[in-house]
Amino acid sequence: MTDQHTARRESLQSWARAQLAELHPDGSPQALELAPLAGDAGFRRYYRLNTEPPMLAVDAPPERENASRFAELSQHLLNHHIAVPKVASVDPENGFLLLEDFGDRLLYRALSQQPESATALYGEALMQLLALQQTPKAALFPPYDQALLRREMNLFPEWFLGELLEQPATEQEQQMLTDLFGQLEQSAQEQPQVAVHRDYHSRNLLIRPDGCMSIVDFQDAVWGPITYDLVSLLRDCYIRWPADQVQQWALGYGNLASGIGLLEGVSESQFLQWFDWMGLQRHIKVLGIFARLALRDDKPGYLEHLPLVIRYILEVTSRYPELADFRHWFEHRVLPRAQAQSWYRDYRQAGETAT
Repeated sequence: MTDQHTARRESLQSWARAQLAELHPDGSPQALELAPLAGDAGFRRYYRLNTEPPMLAVDAPPERENASRFAELSQHLLNHHIAVPKVASVDPENGFLLLEDFGDRLLYRALSQQPESATALYGEALMQLLALQQTPKAALFPPYDQALLRREMNLFPEWFLGELLEQPATEQEQQMLTDLFGQLEQSAQEQPQVAVHRDYHSRNLLIRPDGCMSIVDFQDAVWGPITYDLVSLLRDCYIRWPADQVQQWALGYGNLASGIGLLEGVSESQFLQWFDWMGLQRHIKVLGIFARLALRDDKPGYLEHLPLVIRYILEVTSRYPELADFRHWFEHRVLPRAQAQSWYRDYRQAGETAT
C-alpha cells in the first residue's frame, strides 16, 4: 500500500469513527476496524467495518469519483423502491461514504455454485431491472446520447487495437468502424429510453442475507436504451448461458415491459435486433475498457474475459448481413493478432464453464 493510500485510509477511518459516534452513540465499537474488500473496475476502495448493523466505508477519490452524485442517486432510487444500499453519511469534499453492507454473495458467485438456480435468480434480477426502468426521469440521469455512445466505442480502436494489440486501425478501417458505430448509435436511440444502470450484471447484483437481491455500483446511471441493461445482464462478460435460453429470457422480459407500457408496438424481431445490436455496442466498448483497465490501471485480470466478449461479438455479427463487413475484418485482421496474446484462449469455448 502506498503512502498516499495509507494516509487516505487513516483519514477515512477517522471520519467513519466520528460519523458512527453521531449515528450510533451507544453502539459503535471501541476500536473501529476497516477490512479491505476486493476492488472493482473503478477507482473506489471499499472497507467492511466491524459494526452492527454491518456497514461499509468507501474511499471515492474526488478527482475521479462523485460521492455526492452516488448519495443522491441512492436516495432517488430508494424513494422509488429500488433495492440499493442506503448512504448513511457522505463527505463530498474528501470523497468518503458510509453505506449499508449487504454482504458479499454476488449473483455471479451464486450462479457459479448453483447453476441450477439460474432461472429463479435471473427471474429476480429481471424483476429488479423492470422496477429500475420504471423509475421516473430526473436530472440525475444524464442522456445516453450519440456522443457518449461514440466515446465509449472509440475506446476499442484506441485501447484494444492500438494499445493492447499494437495494431492501430488504418484510415480505411477507421471509416468502416465509423459507419458501424453510426448504425449502432441509431439503433440505440430509436429504442424507448429509460433509466439505465450501465453495468447491470452478475457482479453488481448482491443476494442479501435475507435472500433479497440488491443493486450496487449504480453511480454511472444514465437515461438511455431499454435493452442496454438487459443485454448487459443476459450476455454477461463474466458468465455465459446458452443462446436459446438468453433469447427466451430476453423475449420474456420484452413481454413484461410491453405489459406495463414501456414498449409499445414493437415486434419480437425488432426487439431482438435492438437487443443484439445494443450488446454489440457494449461488447465493442468492453474490449477497449478491459484493455485500458489492464494497461493503464494495472488490472490485468480483466484480460481473461476478453475471449468471451469476442465470442459474443462474432456470434451477433454472424446473424445480420449489415454487419458482415465488420465480422470479416474482425475475423481476418483482429482475431489473428489476438490469438498471439498471452491472455487468448479459443473464443469458441469461452464461457462454457462458469468458474
